[in-house]
Amino acid sequence: MAQLVVRNLEDDVKIKLRALARRHGRSTEEEVRQILRNAVIGKPEAEVPLGRRWRMLFEAIGLDEDIPEWRGYPAAPADVE
Repeated sequence: MAQLVVRNLEDDVKIKLRALARRHGRSTEEEVRQILRNAVIGKPEAEVPLGRRWRMLFEAIGLDEDIPEWRGYPAAPADVE
């Protein structure tokens, strides 16, 4: 099994981790292991397409449709002339 050392952890974070572990009936070390497991093994969030994210960002100024994504198209340099 691997080991992980976390340096410079704030004292209040350690205190809250210890209290959380007590509430769950396990050691602080096991509580941290469980938190890390849940963080990396949990269900991945569905990614919102970039065009939809832009629309949500700019809908206050009148953008009310998704910006189409150009997947599969090669990038071309901008024409600045």
